[in-house]
Amino acid sequence: MNISGNTVFIPGSTSGIGLALALELQARGNTVIIGGRRAELLGQIAAQHPGLDTVQIDTADSASIESAAKEVLAKHPDLNVLVAMAGIMRVEDWHQPGSFLESAESVVTTNVLGPIRLIAAFIQHLQAQPDATIVTVSSGLAFAPLRVTPSYNASKAAIHMLSESIRLQLADTAVQIVELEPPSVRTSLLPGQEDNEMAMPLDEFVAEAVALLQDQPEAKEIQVERVKFLRYGEARGDYEQVVAALNGSDPHGE
Repeated sequence: MNISGNTVFIPGSTSGIGLALALELQARGNTVIIGGRRAELLGQIAAQHPGLDTVQIDTADSASIESAAKEVLAKHPDLNVLVAMAGIMRVEDWHQPGSFLESAESVVTTNVLGPIRLIAAFIQHLQAQPDATIVTVSSGLAFAPLRVTPSYNASKAAIHMLSESIRLQLADTAVQIVELEPPSVRTSLLPGQEDNEMAMPLDEFVAEAVALLQDQPEAKEIQVERVKFLRYGEARGDYEQVVAALNGSDPHGE
């Protein structure tokens, strides 16, 4: 992916990684469109950051995705980068179905169906561009599970394999598939995460991720150093220790 000169759509980007990434890409010479559910918040962001375009979109709603895609492409026919930034995280207890089923369904709808529907809405347009990129967003938790977020872990593992698979299918096109794999980052994804000193500062994560995009334009996966502990535990042979460390327990149950 070239780091400048693109027209980029980032839905689900009114806060956290999405908004920070949008601002950094804008600063690098890209035209950036952000999406979110709340029109008032989008208006505030546009007023604070001149040059950002906005579109109202609910990434959990297929009709909203279709409508937003039509609006974006009508205003920006040169769009060539889609960042499928759609994700929620929920703490779940799977001892009783009533305590987790609704949450699990919501997570899968947003985190898995959301990106699938976004890609479906833009894929024909992107294939017609001379140079295009789809950025998917998985997580270090796609490779090592956090005990309290089963559906989130599974949804991000699905995004990883989806990225691998569509990259193979689209190898005969000019569409590049780049998987962004964040570690825990100081955002509002979970309550208290913004102040968690164990999480990576948001500005540091985005700066490192964008620098990797610049230095590795042909990269398939964007991995900041902090995520590699989770990403490669199985390959290193210390997966059990990684999972134990992530969940604050001894790998041997002691």
